[in-house]
Amino acid sequence: MTDPLQHAAGPAPHPGRRGRRAVDAGDLVERARRGEARAVARLISVVEDAGPAVREVAAALAPHGGRAQVVGLTGAPGVGKSTTTAALVRALRQAGRRVGVLAVDPSSPFSGGALLGDRVRMQQAAGDDGVYIRSMATRGHLGGLAVATPLALRVLDAAGCDVVLVETVGVGQSELDVASLADTTVVLLAPGMGDGIQAAKAGILEVADVLVVNKADREGADRTVRELRAMTLLGSGADRPGAWRPPVCRTVAVRETGSGVEAVLDAVAAHRDWLAASGEGHRRRTRRARREVEAVALDGLRRRMGEVRGSAALHALAERVVAGETDAYRAADELVARL
Repeated sequence: MTDPLQHAAGPAPHPGRRGRRAVDAGDLVERARRGEARAVARLISVVEDAGPAVREVAAALAPHGGRAQVVGLTGAPGVGKSTTTAALVRALRQAGRRVGVLAVDPSSPFSGGALLGDRVRMQQAAGDDGVYIRSMATRGHLGGLAVATPLALRVLDAAGCDVVLVETVGVGQSELDVASLADTTVVLLAPGMGDGIQAAKAGILEVADVLVVNKADREGADRTVRELRAMTLLGSGADRPGAWRPPVCRTVAVRETGSGVEAVLDAVAAHRDWLAASGEGHRRRTRRARREVEAVALDGLRRRMGEVRGSAALHALAERVVAGETDAYRAADELVARL
């Protein structure tokens, strides 16, 4: 690449808050593949704006994906996801890997804005030519991820990132969406924030490919590690030949005295090799693409429904339901058929 990746500006404004510029999707994608940070930023902004040009961007990106390893980081608020992400970035860069980070922050239900605090915590990476950090706001989307995240991943993949880290907002059970997006899901826990049984109840152990007990220098860390290891032995399919059993790693991810991050990267690399050898990697990416297609289709239907919400056709169907000439289910079928 002639111009290495760099940090982009913050997330794109919400649609309608600025005038739209003409987009040459093919040119932007080619420039992004050459490592032009401005082109990468512009592509992700187009994706977040969700305007008409997003279809052109998706088509231009399609032939250039599938190379980056996508690693999702999830866990309850306060376990140190941002600190761990920053530590992983440092270790990956020391190994010569090009890294993309999508840090998804919650939008305020009142202002619609987001604090985007992950960028504040990752300032150590500022100026590193091999790191691209982008904060994205959820804009009310549940599941811990922004709607634009899948296509933003494709942008960073095409731009030459070897590894893309996706850090979710940390909202508990609803952030399990990351498991459907990542090749490898890293679940973080911390001593004193709930034991292994509570983690199992929350469902996060079911999606974990690698378990990390962060802040392992605190009291109770040994107990948390023991409980998690015991729970992994009881996991569904853990005793099948060739099945993957999530390893449990201990980390202290602070910059000055950090430890254990290399073990996490070793576990992630081992899982990548298992995905390739078992064929599970292809199956996961196929499921990911299937969900993405479904999400786009449903979004299209919602847009069409918005167009007919005040239409005469919908009003006529409602009148027939009130008159007892039909029921809501048949009326809905008729409306969908018209779409």
